Amino acid sequence: MAGGKENNSGNKTKSKKGQTENGKAGKSGAVVKAEPKAGTEQKAGALAPKTVIMAKWKDGEFHAAVVLESRRRLGAVSSGEDGPHNYDYYVHYHEFNRRLDEWKSWEHVKLDVDPSVVGEHQEATHTHKKSRKKRKTEESAPGAYEHDEHEGIDAASLAAHEEATKVKNINFIELGRHRIDTWYFSPFPEEYHNIDTLYVCEFCLNFFKYRPELDRHQLKCDLRHPPGNEIYRDGDISMFEVDGHKQKIYCENICYLAKLFLDHKTLYYDVDPFLFYIVTEVDDKGCHFVGYFSKEKNSAEGYNLACILTLPAYQRKGYGKFLIAFSYELSLKEGKVGSPERPLSDLGYVSYKSWWTQRLLAIIRDHPGTILSIQELSDLTAIKTEDIIHTLENLGVIRYYQGQHIISASPAAIEYHLKHAGRPGIPVNPEKLHWTPLKIRRRHAPTRGEAYWETL
Repeated sequence: MAGGKENNSGNKTKSKKGQTENGKAGKSGAVVKAEPKAGTEQKAGALAPKTVIMAKWKDGEFHAAVVLESRRRLGAVSSGEDGPHNYDYYVHYHEFNRRLDEWKSWEHVKLDVDPSVVGEHQEATHTHKKSRKKRKTEESAPGAYEHDEHEGIDAASLAAHEEATKVKNINFIELGRHRIDTWYFSPFPEEYHNIDTLYVCEFCLNFFKYRPELDRHQLKCDLRHPPGNEIYRDGDISMFEVDGHKQKIYCENICYLAKLFLDHKTLYYDVDPFLFYIVTEVDDKGCHFVGYFSKEKNSAEGYNLACILTLPAYQRKGYGKFLIAFSYELSLKEGKVGSPERPLSDLGYVSYKSWWTQRLLAIIRDHPGTILSIQELSDLTAIKTEDIIHTLENLGVIRYYQGQHIISASPAAIEYHLKHAGRPGIPVNPEKLHWTPLKIRRRHAPTRGEAYWETL
């Protein structure tokens, strides 16, 4: 990916283009190059990789974990007798998602692990691999519809991805007034690897290794909102549409940033084919980046969303469902049905499942005594019929009778499911949306040997 950044002199630079795990371009934003990491071999005196230990987590309790990597700790004595106490360890907790993997000092590690814990860890790993294989077999059956965040990734590519990205290369980012823990590896240029904090301009998204660099940059950065067209404003919430072809550096920086919080999403170095929709909070200082979704300018598969992210500092405030709802409002404007690109992350799938449930059941509830067909629901919502059927089948409010799907739900059942579908997101007011679909044409770029979509 050609990632944009700004050096000390203020000149724009670009990093080398990357490749996806299987060597092919992905569809939604920066790539992870699956190369073996240096330093993964056994270090003399350090605990070996895959050693099961007990590590102290944020709750103050010790939890079973496995060692992924080690590094000599600062100030460790390099002469004389070496030992595991001279190293820090990057660990994965047996009970938690890999987004919570972290470096632990020797003082926060215990070696007296109950043998049953080791057995449980090995059994869990074995069961996980078996269930993944079983799930893929089941999904190959006709009519199967299951969520798999590893969808489209074969076992070898997944193993290569996890090896190449197993250790986070950045621990924190500072963006505006927020200091945010990162979750995953992101393929920033090499000089930005293995740093504690990355400093990001919240308006142009240029990134820096040192706070004084950011301070100098902010004195001359004149952006106070994303570099695109404002298409929605409701109170202090504003949405901007940014064309990847016109604002490459900004959109590439979004991809770098997003990959810190998205694991198995394959990100693409060429942002030309994508539009980026940025949600911001507005105050007297400007429009502050909250999250975004991207979509292809021309999706052959009918996807209305490629990648979605709400920064952790703004999660659980309704922005995720706001972005989902916004993508479907655009589809309604286009007169098309849409669906998100797969695979969805675990959090993305939960948000979509909840939003689909709330949206569909609210319509059924508001049309008492009316027999709505699946196609009518799709016409009203722009949700793809397959997603509608999948959602309603999971809720048990649809059945297949004489060659067609029949919606069968009592008012009490509808209210029950709505109550348990999670909190509603921030609503989208269609009257505040001022947007028309882009007219595009396919162009050929002889220098790149590939075609791209250009807005007229």
